[in-house]
Order: sequence, then structure tokens, then C-alpha cells
Amino acid sequence: METRNITSPIGPGFGSGDQKPRQQLQPGVTLVNRYNIQDVIGVGGMGSVYRARDMHFPNVVKLVAVKEMINMAPDPLVRQTIVQNFEREANLLATLNHPSIPRIYDYFSHDDRSYLVLEFVHGKDLETVINDTSGFLPEDQVISWAIQLCDVLAYLHSHKPDPIIFRDMKPSNVMINHNGDVVLVDFGIAKTFQVGQKGTMIGTEGYSPPEQYRGEATPLADVYSLGATLHHAITRRDPRLEPPFSFAERPIRRINTNVSVEFEAVINTALQYNPGERFPNADAMKEALMNVARKTGALSKITSALPISSGGVKPLWSFKCEDEIRGTPVLSQGVLYIGCYDNNLYALNAADGQFMWKYPADGGIVSRPIVFENNVFFCSEDKRLHVVNTRTGKVVWTYYTDGKIYSSPRIADGHVFFGSDDQDLHAVNVNSGRAVWKFTTDGPIHSTPLVANEMIYFGTETGSFYALDFRGTLKWRFQAKRGITSSPILNGQAIYVASLDGTLYALDAKSGWAIWKFRLGKGSISSPIIADDLIFVGAADGFIYCVDIRTAKETWRFKTENQVSSSPAIYKDSIYCGSVDGNMYCLEYRTGRLRWKFETKKAITGSPIVFDDIVYFGSTDHHVYALFA
Repeated sequence: METRNITSPIGPGFGSGDQKPRQQLQPGVTLVNRYNIQDVIGVGGMGSVYRARDMHFPNVVKLVAVKEMINMAPDPLVRQTIVQNFEREANLLATLNHPSIPRIYDYFSHDDRSYLVLEFVHGKDLETVINDTSGFLPEDQVISWAIQLCDVLAYLHSHKPDPIIFRDMKPSNVMINHNGDVVLVDFGIAKTFQVGQKGTMIGTEGYSPPEQYRGEATPLADVYSLGATLHHAITRRDPRLEPPFSFAERPIRRINTNVSVEFEAVINTALQYNPGERFPNADAMKEALMNVARKTGALSKITSALPISSGGVKPLWSFKCEDEIRGTPVLSQGVLYIGCYDNNLYALNAADGQFMWKYPADGGIVSRPIVFENNVFFCSEDKRLHVVNTRTGKVVWTYYTDGKIYSSPRIADGHVFFGSDDQDLHAVNVNSGRAVWKFTTDGPIHSTPLVANEMIYFGTETGSFYALDFRGTLKWRFQAKRGITSSPILNGQAIYVASLDGTLYALDAKSGWAIWKFRLGKGSISSPIIADDLIFVGAADGFIYCVDIRTAKETWRFKTENQVSSSPAIYKDSIYCGSVDGNMYCLEYRTGRLRWKFETKKAITGSPIVFDDIVYFGSTDHHVYALFA
């Protein structure tokens, strides 16, 4: 989070944040034995904002923004209020999860100072961008930023349990990161909104609407401030230097003749003196901006301008195996376990990728391992389930089937469940390795079983989808048109699974009836994942799809350069997914915007896992990779 001005969260009102800070920390100081101060990047009336390095990651340079509040108030009650307001900002940020809001990592107090540790945003604030630009900013670019700002305001205004009003939208609080996307910073005066509740007169003169001067900030106040911010960005006329509420006296197209009539109309609507004459909400303003972009032809430019770069993404470490890695790793107690087509299961130190041990099977390993009670369980093309001690890498027991095994094991209620090419779903005692029962199906089973609510769900390569109870008794069966290699997931009362017939299915978990079907461009072996009523899955047409589970309608799709066999992983506000084009993609999961991609030398067919801000995955280029998320 880089910013030029930090407004005091309890200042007396407009323009209170430009006092000279006291007692700045010097470069080289380390806070709480973790955050090494590098430089001052912002100043305010009650402290500074610093760029710091997080020393908990000694092998890489992880930068954070450290926002400081120095509490010098002599009155104990005032001191307590200052701390409470700073804590309120920390607690508020901790509830937010949006790609345009910095993530909060830490909060602590030390020597009459309180600190917020936030995601560091590489870039410039919009005020600096405006001032550094010769001439006017392109309308297409400003519209793109405006749409993103509407999106983050709509997110805040629909926050549960109470809406959040930002109250200080202005160019210096809008960061433009190195990808050209917006990040909203400084939530010092943001507050939850209750109808009829008045607050203090706070904000920034010139950007705040008339009702905010009266302490009546509502979501429509943020719409006005966004309009003021866009007016400043497109005209270069700073509203702080003009009489309040005088935008009508400075018509946009009279100042900048390159602005379209449609865009001027959107800004003017947002800037109406009467709140009832503005857009009713941020979503309505976003839709109006989208219509402008469609009409002027800017929409295609905005879409094509999205960042598509792997620049700056370097592996924390990589480890080379002797053959292709087609499966998915598992992480347990600081150790990464992953199978390879050189027939070995590898145990690597997750921190630095150092080799610990390997266990040789007699066939390639696609199955994802699972760790249970100091043992790692995995299956192999050698037709066996292997159980190996995590400390020594020595075999504990093995279980034989009559076919190659591509399914990954699942453990529940003292049983290991997995499918085999022998067409059986096997239930094996987790301690003894003895068969408890097996259920014969109509085809090979590559799907990994889902175990939930005392039921087992899985598909077969002939397109059958089965639901069994823990005794191995069939409860229902559903038939797709082609094979189901995808592994199912449960959300509420619905099971979601993809098929090679090009369909993503939502099935009733109790009856197997289809709730809805979503048509993909081609077949899929990718296993879906869900976050915030959105379901994500890859397909052979090269797209990663995002579908609303409530409406079964597409929210977005992202195009890779080859088929997507990998299953997506969700971490915080991002989705991670590999492609046969050799890239690991990181996308914002709400918008489908590319954050970064990392290129390996060959196809990525396995799925990533993400833990503690690190992405782990394997590639058919024989390497295991660890990247910063």
C-alpha cells in the first residue's frame, strides 16, 4: 500500500491529514522481530506509512506496507478513542476480501504506537499519475479504472452484516498497480452504515458531497466522490482548488474536447447535488459505464489491455524429478509430497525444496497423496494403494487391485476409499490394509471419491455417477453422456461435477436429480471448486469458467492457449489453475482478470495447492515449483 497522504482517522474534518509527522522510524529498524523498515512512502498527521520487508520469508523479498499511528494525545480518553479508531480500521480490513482492497496481514502496538501491516501495492496513486501525465489521460483508461472502482464500491456497499461507506474517495486514495489495475487504500475513515445515523463531518473538501458536510454519508456519498475523482482525472482540474459543488461551472467537454458525450453524462449524473438524482447505487453506475464503453468501442480496448505478463514471477524454488509430474501435491507438517512418472513418491522440504526421501513404486503416480496419522497414502499405475511412513519413507503396507489406479484416496470413518481401473470402488481398513468391501461399477474409475454426510460420490469413465452409503450400498445413480473423470464437490444440498460430455452438472445430493446443467465449450476432466456462490472449472476448449451456482449462468471465462486439465485452487481473492499450454495462471476470482502467469517448459496437467501465500505444483517438464501467491 503506497500512498501520498494519510488522513487522520479521527481528525477534525476536511483536510486534516497534512501535518508533519513526528518521530519517523529509520531504515534498518525491525518491528516485533519481523518487519524491517526500508523507507517512508507516506506521511500524515499521526504517523507515517513505511515500506518494509517481512523477515519471516528469509529466502525471498516479501514487501509489506506498515501504517503507523503515534498516539501523543495528553487526554487519556482521547488516547483511548484514537486507539479504538485505529483498531476499527484493522478490524474492518480483516473482514474484506476483494482484489481492489489491500490484504491485512498483521496488527500490533509498540511504545505508544500502533501498526497495521498491509499488502504492499507496487505502483503510483492516481493523483501522481494525473500530475505526471502530459496532456489528458485517455478516456478508455479512465473508464477502465472507473468500472473497477464501481466494482469495489458495490462490494463495500453490499458488505454483510452492515454496508461500508468509504467516505474518502479521491485520487490520492486510489493506487494504480504495476498491472494497471486500481487498489483502494486508506480505510481510516470508512465506517459501517446504519440508516438514520449521523456521523462527524469528515472527508476531503472538493470530493465530498454536500450531505457529507452534514454528517449524513450514505452509499450515494461514495458515488458522488467517485464522480469528483473521475472529473479530476479526465480534466486535470483539482476540485480542492475550486468552490465546493461547482462542477457544473466546469463542463468536462469544454475543458477536454476528447471526452465523449456519454462519459461526460455519466460523471455529471454521479455529481448531482441532490442524492436522489444520482445513480441509485455503484452497480448502476458501473452498468452505465459499461454501456459507454460498448457504444464508444472502448470495451474491446479495455479487455485487450488487461495484463498478460509473467514478468517478475520467479520461483521460490524448483526441484527436478526424473520424469513427468502429472499429479497434484499435498502439504503436511512442512513437507510436500508429490508423485511422478519416474514411479517415485517424493518428500520435499516445503520451505526450500530440499530432497528428504523418495519411495519407489512399480508404476507411474498420478494419484494425489493424502497424509493420515504419520502415514502418506497414494495409488499408482502398479495397481496398488501404498502406505508409507512420513518420517522414514518406508512402506507400512500395500493393497492390491486388479487394475491401474489413477483415482486419489479419501479417508473417512476408519476407511480408505478409492477407485481402480478394475471397475471397483474399494473400501479398505485404514489401519490393517484389509478390504472391507468393494462396489463393482460399469467402468474404470479415475474420479476421486467425495466422502460427505456418510455418503460416497464418484464417477466412472463410462459416464455413470454413483452415490453409495458407508456399507457400499447403492443409493442412486446418474448417467452422463460421456465419462466422468472429474472429482465431485458438495455445496449445501448439491453435488457438482464435470463430464467429458462438455457439461458441468449440479445434482441433488439425496436423489441424484439434475438441478441444472451448464454447457462448456468442450469436455472436462477438471474438478470444480466453489467460492462465494461461484463455481470454477477448466475445460478442453482452453477456458477456465466461472459460473454462478444460483443461476447456472456464466459470470466470466478466461482463455488459455491449450486445454485445461488442471483443477483450480482458491486462495484468498485469487484462483490458481494450470494449462496444457505450460502456464500456471493466477486470476482474480470475481472478475477473471489475470494477475500473473508463470511459464514452465511443458504442460501442467496436475492441480496446484496454495498454503501460507505459496503456490506448489508440478509440471510435465519434470519440475516441482513453489511460487509466491
